[in-house]
Amino acid sequence: MPALFEPVLISLLTHWVYCPRRAGLVQLEAVWEENVFTVRGTGLHKRVDEPISRTERGRRAERALPLWSDRHGLYGKADLVEFLRDGTPVPVETKSGKASERIPERVQLCAQALCLEEMFGRAVPEGAVFYASSQKRVAVEFDDALREETLATVAAVRTMTAAFILPPARYDRRCRNCSLLDACLPQGLSQAALVRPKDLFKPFKEADLP
Repeated sequence: MPALFEPVLISLLTHWVYCPRRAGLVQLEAVWEENVFTVRGTGLHKRVDEPISRTERGRRAERALPLWSDRHGLYGKADLVEFLRDGTPVPVETKSGKASERIPERVQLCAQALCLEEMFGRAVPEGAVFYASSQKRVAVEFDDALREETLATVAAVRTMTAAFILPPARYDRRCRNCSLLDACLPQGLSQAALVRPKDLFKPFKEADLP
């Protein structure tokens, strides 16, 4: 399979939307460090990553369902997929934080929907994100705008992987809660990028000589 069409891991899309450099560190350099936020998420997913099939109120649900899409070059695993009575799959992603309108998990969820549509031959109009801290379930509509953003993210990640170029560092408020802060060194690298090469060496002019 050509490099440009290597399959993209769905969870990597979340990293890219949050911070392209974080995605690069994970994908290209296999860097991973834990902090309180990642440990909390890992602990939560240990409880939802066991493959389980059950039926409640006439609705089938599958946990840790493997996903793939040959058309879009995606693969991964869904925390939970519920099947409506007519067979329509509904992906449900579990997050450890409080309910929000954050884009990363919406893109991740939409990528799952693209896989499910190909796997089951049915339109998947919406999914949901369950936020454990607030015990709130938020519906996510897979409209055209979100689908376009998701496919653009897939293309960006695939391009980065094929080029094997780590995205540049950018120091901002996202860095405070990032578990890869020490590996990334965004503050120092961002400041270094502001230094112009001509400022590093200023040759003497003839008029400066004694």
